Amino acid sequence: MCIDAPCTTACKHGDPARAIRAIRFGNAKIAGQWLNKCSADDLDAAEKACIHYDRPIRIREIAGALPECKAAGKAPSLEIDFCGIHCESPFFLASSAICTNYDMVARAFEAGWAGVFYKTICMQDINEVSPRFDAIKQPGGGFAGFRNMEQLSENPVEMDFDILHRLKQNYPGKVVIASIMGQTDEQWVELAKKAETAGVDAIELNFSCPQMRMAGMGSDVGKNPELVSFHTLFVKRAVKIPVIPKMTPNVASMTQVAMAAYFAGADGISAINTIKSITMGGEVSGKMTVSGYSGKAVKPIALRFIQEIARNQVMKDVQLSGIGGIESWQDALHFMQLGCRNVQVCTAVMEYGYRIIEDFVAGMQAYMAERGISSLQELVGECLKDFVRPADLDRDTMVFPTIDRERCVGCGRCYTSCMDGGHQAISFDEGRTPRIIGKKCVGCHLCRLVCPTGAIGTARRIAKL
Repeated sequence: MCIDAPCTTACKHGDPARAIRAIRFGNAKIAGQWLNKCSADDLDAAEKACIHYDRPIRIREIAGALPECKAAGKAPSLEIDFCGIHCESPFFLASSAICTNYDMVARAFEAGWAGVFYKTICMQDINEVSPRFDAIKQPGGGFAGFRNMEQLSENPVEMDFDILHRLKQNYPGKVVIASIMGQTDEQWVELAKKAETAGVDAIELNFSCPQMRMAGMGSDVGKNPELVSFHTLFVKRAVKIPVIPKMTPNVASMTQVAMAAYFAGADGISAINTIKSITMGGEVSGKMTVSGYSGKAVKPIALRFIQEIARNQVMKDVQLSGIGGIESWQDALHFMQLGCRNVQVCTAVMEYGYRIIEDFVAGMQAYMAERGISSLQELVGECLKDFVRPADLDRDTMVFPTIDRERCVGCGRCYTSCMDGGHQAISFDEGRTPRIIGKKCVGCHLCRLVCPTGAIGTARRIAKL
């Protein structure tokens, strides 16, 4: 993850840093292309030059373990339309701290991002706290979850609309969407008209920011179907470009609010914004408070809301933009398979930078090529048919776990978890060999989930005895 990585500088015939980044973001299958031409001396020099803050990265071992990467043919196109707007790919910046001025967005466009939902513009004086970010970290150091108290754009209104105008002029092939938030119908309309005059492609209505210090804004509005309907309707009547309300997850069900926006004429729906929460790992402005929570931890929650809207037959024509915990192309794929036509990324960019777009694009193209898919449209909503109610799940059969002896290192983690959190269905002998006890195993697969080497797989489904 280093800037100007010394390992790559020391390697004459490859790019170890790029290969490691590809592995980190779900592209191990194609990572070998950056190490294929490396000699043993190259890899040795790269490993010696590695900057490590916890333990050295074993570049030689990584190179030896990567699958052979064959030359790729023509990459599938990632083009897709969203609310009538042609997009070069489905990968957008989410309205947030990662897109607050012209230079930032321009650099993102140059890096390969298809579009931006620019940081929300309002007419209020935004006075931020310091510090305002906090994170729950994983053992490896990355963010499991991210907490922020940041509100909306601190720029003068006219400055932001000038930025949007210049971005669209200088990057006509990119999609520029203005995110706005008003406190009254009049403010919503005025901001929407300014956005349209600036030449943006669409308008996102922020009904969902969870940490606004002013009443009648953000998620206070997003939980109220009547207010969502009124504000959406006023904006739709004022402009001709697409209008995309952004939903709050701080509700038991999103259907009622989303339908209010839909019946008011919304062209699309963005979901989700951050979740109201408290993280006990640090301080924001020297105090503990409720604020927005994002990062990979919220992805399953975001997907739950996306499928709720996508499966609603009344709103079957509304187009979806997915947000929440998207850190890799696989994450983006899951949102698209539930009905999204694009995805918005924030926290992962804050942690790793705009450069992650390289692996979003490469990974999605490699996946499409592997499946023989030529259009992203084929992926949109393809998994919705697999959703059933808990009552409709198959409870008459089970799948036993199986252990690959060659991959098993004998650590015993499967045994510990099964003994203390499962059904005591694994034995562990003096030779450090775990074995499944068939009479006790119920097929819960906790053992498979905790195995650090992927040595535990699945057998065929059979009828319960």
